[in-house]
Amino acid sequence: MSIWRKYIIFAVVNLSITFLVAACNDSKTTQCEQLIQVVNKGTELIEKNKGQQVTTSLQLARDLEAVTKEMKDLTLNDPKLKDFQSRFVKLFETFSQSIAKAGTALNLAKTAKASSEGRLIIQKARGDIDTTLTKATSAAQQSDSLASQMNQYCSKTE
Repeated sequence: MSIWRKYIIFAVVNLSITFLVAACNDSKTTQCEQLIQVVNKGTELIEKNKGQQVTTSLQLARDLEAVTKEMKDLTLNDPKLKDFQSRFVKLFETFSQSIAKAGTALNLAKTAKASSEGRLIIQKARGDIDTTLTKATSAAQQSDSLASQMNQYCSKTE
């Protein structure tokens, strides 16, 4: 009977060590998956609502704020992933603010009266929209590059 106990104890210890090693190895993978999941959620919101009406744009800006908060709240231990997290937070804040400003400017342009004052409002709104679209385009390019860097980092095994 003592031989069986020895084998059982040996098996339990080996199994525990295996789970411990697997848990340590999955740490980076799990953290990558968490961050990628939140980034994808924000990206899908943008893709789904691109070019929508004013109210949809303003709602999209609020939804992106929520995704940004969710991203900020992730607890990541890996220093490189923390860096990716903070950079994505800044990009999604830029997206949210740009979309909100563009939606507000579009709303002002839509409600402007047919007068010289209304034309000035429309011109200012057009300038605001162009500025915010430029910011959003730049942020999108940075986001693509950052996503590529993060995917390369996450695909490397330790």
